[in-house]
Amino acid sequence: MSALPIRILGVDPGLRRTGWGVVTAEGTRLSFVAAGVIKPDEALPLAARLAALHAGLVAILEAHAPHEAAVEETFVNSNPHSTLKLGQARGVAMLVPALAGLAVAEYAPNLVKKTVVGAGHAEKRQIQAMIAVLLPKAQVSTADAADALAVAICHAQHRGAAARAARLKELA
Repeated sequence: MSALPIRILGVDPGLRRTGWGVVTAEGTRLSFVAAGVIKPDEALPLAARLAALHAGLVAILEAHAPHEAAVEETFVNSNPHSTLKLGQARGVAMLVPALAGLAVAEYAPNLVKKTVVGAGHAEKRQIQAMIAVLLPKAQVSTADAADALAVAICHAQHRGAAARAARLKELA
């Protein structure tokens, strides 16, 4: 008996550009559904940009009805102010699917890259190239959308382990 298809939303959060991608996983087979980028107006204040990100993600959930979501963890850089702002965008990216009742998994950037490319320190162009191989029907023109699809693919490969870990946390 084959596994039921699961539609997964992957999100690569950011305040300037939030990449998103939706795939369907049926067992080990992946199918491209949609991908794109949410681009809040950079001239807006932070709260308005976060609201635009929220509205964009809500629209994506309504349009594509994913069953689960996965968000890339924040990459901590040398500028704590930038890291904090990215964390706020990531919070919105986790909140929207959670409010819709979806399970939301988190994956480290290196795990996403290792899962998709085979190397934890892969470059963006390598990720885009592998997305083209793994999802040949994907029309992805931006690195942000490719990164989001990579997050969704990572979740498709690791979702069983993530669910077991969450369950163990609940029981502890």
